[in-house]
Amino acid sequence: MSEKRSVSEMFGCNVFNDSVMRERLPKAVYKDLKKTIEEGTELNPAIADVVANEMKEWALEKGATHFTHWFQPMTGVTAEKHDAFIAPTENGKVLLEFSGKELIKGEPDASSFPSGGLRATFEARGYTAWDCTSPAFIKETPDSTILCIPTAFCSYTGEALDKKTPLLRSMQALDIQATRLLHLLGKKNVKNVNTSVGPEQEYFLVDKEKYLQRKDLIFTGRTLFGAMPPKGQEMDDHYFGIIRERIGKFMKELNEESWKLGITAKTQHNEVAPAQHELAPIYASNNIATDHNQLLMETMRRVAERQGLKCLLHEKPFQGINGSGKHNNWSIVTNTGKNLLEPGDTPHDNQQFLLILSAIIKAVDEHADLLRMAASTPGNDHRLGANEAPPAIISIFLGEQLEDVVKQLVTRGEATRSKHGDKLASGVHTLPDFEKDATDRNRTSPFAFTGNKFEFRMVGSTQSISDPNVVLNTIVADALSEVCDELEKVDGDLQDVMMEAHELTKKMLTDHQRVIFNGDGYSEAWVKEAERRGLPNIRSMVEAIPALITEKSVKMFEKFGVFTKAELESRVEILFEQYAQTINIEALATLDIAKKQIVPAVMKYQKTLADSVAVLKATGMDTGVQESLLGEITENLKKLYTAIGILDSETVKAQSIGEVNEQARFYHDVVFGCMNAVREPADKLEMLVAKEDWPMPSYGDLIFEV
Repeated sequence: MSEKRSVSEMFGCNVFNDSVMRERLPKAVYKDLKKTIEEGTELNPAIADVVANEMKEWALEKGATHFTHWFQPMTGVTAEKHDAFIAPTENGKVLLEFSGKELIKGEPDASSFPSGGLRATFEARGYTAWDCTSPAFIKETPDSTILCIPTAFCSYTGEALDKKTPLLRSMQALDIQATRLLHLLGKKNVKNVNTSVGPEQEYFLVDKEKYLQRKDLIFTGRTLFGAMPPKGQEMDDHYFGIIRERIGKFMKELNEESWKLGITAKTQHNEVAPAQHELAPIYASNNIATDHNQLLMETMRRVAERQGLKCLLHEKPFQGINGSGKHNNWSIVTNTGKNLLEPGDTPHDNQQFLLILSAIIKAVDEHADLLRMAASTPGNDHRLGANEAPPAIISIFLGEQLEDVVKQLVTRGEATRSKHGDKLASGVHTLPDFEKDATDRNRTSPFAFTGNKFEFRMVGSTQSISDPNVVLNTIVADALSEVCDELEKVDGDLQDVMMEAHELTKKMLTDHQRVIFNGDGYSEAWVKEAERRGLPNIRSMVEAIPALITEKSVKMFEKFGVFTKAELESRVEILFEQYAQTINIEALATLDIAKKQIVPAVMKYQKTLADSVAVLKATGMDTGVQESLLGEITENLKKLYTAIGILDSETVKAQSIGEVNEQARFYHDVVFGCMNAVREPADKLEMLVAKEDWPMPSYGDLIFEV
């Protein structure tokens, strides 16, 4: 058994991080690489061999035998191809080598990953390129130890085929525009600006043996059938409740594995639904936070497997109880350590903060359709607008303090005061009084200001956070760019610039105040009010996808070099394909389970019951109850069989549609409803058939017996 280590010793032990590089690299090489990482300067290829050799030696000391370019294709998960460090010699032996060229460039097959038409099937070449801003790490499994090098993935002709490349481009765009703005406001000491992100990850844990008896969970990640148990989440007793020993053991190992990888796993607790939990990290640079979240999801699955559990990351594993999201906490930070979303004690006096805040409000209002698209997955369609997650309507929650400041600026042209929190007195002498925050929080808001950051609450639990952050970074860069264009027209000193900044703040808040909403986002009244304000209500993924290729979106993304039009069109095709394929798999799984498991089980129980009725009748006993039950089962079995036939034919029809966008819409509009029509009588039958005769574990078994 390995020696137990403290958290401080454990943290980052499998990461080729700054302290390791400082210790192992020559000073000049370290300084050169550090400049690229911190300031975004071009990577000096001359240092690659030195870095590669030290990285290899460090990895070998950790027990690694192979390395991989770890990348994030448009599948939504990560990919890796392992190469050994060996190189043959003339005497039949091998040397352990790893060159700068191998560090910088890899060449996986690009034809088998989603490309949306960017690559033909016969055009196989693609490249992975080292992302030195995200540190290499060691991935340990019971069977292998691999050096993983985070990389971007692009086609032979240069188009981005991954999630990382657009994210890095969007971070660069926001950096340039935010730094430009700060220089105009007199902050010449700022060299660069970064986005900082902390994604909260929700997940379910179920027993592995029970999971393996559920084909729907195996094939789709969610239950396609299942009647609600007598108790769900009504009592609110699971939320922040005592963590069971088995779950605590999982969390302990998950923390340790995460800490080794440098993931700052910080907060863990039970979530609202039974068997649901959450883990939240400390903030990290946008790029690193994205890599870490992908690693975290992988680590959750691996640790759960080792402990006889299954980790469900689907947005809605169980109908009738809360699903899982991923709250994307986003802020903007300068290289000098200043959080640009920190309002200070008197936000009405903080002109820089108010200008940036108003630009973000403008960005969200103008590009609400893109933000909605960025949180779109087939699974998230089950959550958004379902009164358990933010509504599908994009709005911004600012809280009482900032809403009051905005109101002053819009109505009077200036803000002269800021609300402050009162003392919170508990009424118990031994408990301390303390000052409340100036405003409460709002869990129904999709985009909420929470102190010194915005919390984008719509993101789905399975998603790469690259997608929402690419959009968020780019739309804010666009708004800041327009502000800078206006400020650069000012013919005067800094005071004149600040006066113009004040006028721009007022104008943006006046023009875009419609998107600010502090009330109950779950209410039907808000849906009507949002419609009156002209805010879009995009209810599904298939409705959201086209936002990527509107003239407005293409112009903006191309302006900042985040996406070309061809890259956007490819992603639209991929998203439609992913939706259609997801629902097709769910439809086929529904048919498979219904035909091969549920119908035979019900017919067998039906026969047993009929035989029982015959025996009882022969003895002259009253069989009214048994016959009534038999009739109810027969009626629902007929409905089930009819619904199976309709789903079967509509799925075949969907599969024959050639245009991918039309196919996705047909799956959404027709096939999905047919699946629900199969489920309805099946779930009723579950409540009529004896538990020991039902062919799969129930909801109660899955969510309470963990």
